[in-house]
Amino acid sequence: MKLREIYKSEKTVISFEIFPPDCEEKFDRLNSEIKVLNKYNPQFFSLTCGASGKKNPYSKTVLENLSRSIKTGIMPHFTCISSSKDEIDNHINFLKKLGTENILALRGDLPENTTEICKDFCHANELVEYLKHKTDFSIAVAGYPEGHIESSSLKEDLENLKKKIDSGADAIFTQMFFQNEKFYSYLETLEKNGIDVPVIAGIMPIISAKQLEKMTQLARITIPSELKQKIEKHSTDKNYIKNLGIEFSTAQCKELIANNVKGLHFFTLNRAYSTSKILDNIL
Repeated sequence: MKLREIYKSEKTVISFEIFPPDCEEKFDRLNSEIKVLNKYNPQFFSLTCGASGKKNPYSKTVLENLSRSIKTGIMPHFTCISSSKDEIDNHINFLKKLGTENILALRGDLPENTTEICKDFCHANELVEYLKHKTDFSIAVAGYPEGHIESSSLKEDLENLKKKIDSGADAIFTQMFFQNEKFYSYLETLEKNGIDVPVIAGIMPIISAKQLEKMTQLARITIPSELKQKIEKHSTDKNYIKNLGIEFSTAQCKELIANNVKGLHFFTLNRAYSTSKILDNIL
């Protein structure tokens, strides 16, 4: 089922993001985590690309395994900054053979080696436009409630988002956020700017102080002061932080559902425990 149909549902749609392992030894663990998550009947799993612009050699294997092992849909991430047009076309053909209907179109992280940046596609809107003409994929794009970390302002970021929507995107998946008010404000701003596609809330359960610190370095994300104080006070207590993350995300998701959010997209980090506990609390 395509995104434009999925998000016509009156109920909040659940989906999960996973990433490909960096070695074959980690496949069994990933498959175990997927089995746990799959019990919650998600509408689809999304699969990320490599971090820092690196291409993961196991991505295609994971997608093939998912297409055989789960009954739900798959939404691969599709990046362009380090890919030639020929590579894009080859990946399109691979996904078509898998029966893929939905993709998340992204520029992608800038590679550490800047000589690998390809000039065929410099921005996500260019990829969206190309895919719209070459395929029948339903295309999602990324949105940033607090602005992309590389944007000079939220206004500039919204202008870039508008280009992606005008190029044919069907839905927006947001970066994680920890203050629902920022998400609601973002929705209002999108509406004022004539953007009326479904906006899906990105949720990342806090599993460690180190993980949260890394996320805030890579992205523009505000941590509520009370939550920040608790994390700083108990930063070395892994169980406390994990349970705090479950408690916080549970309350966050309950409020979003009460306010008729179209979908909750969980960034699982390939660990099912926290996400499954949150879902047990809200479903």
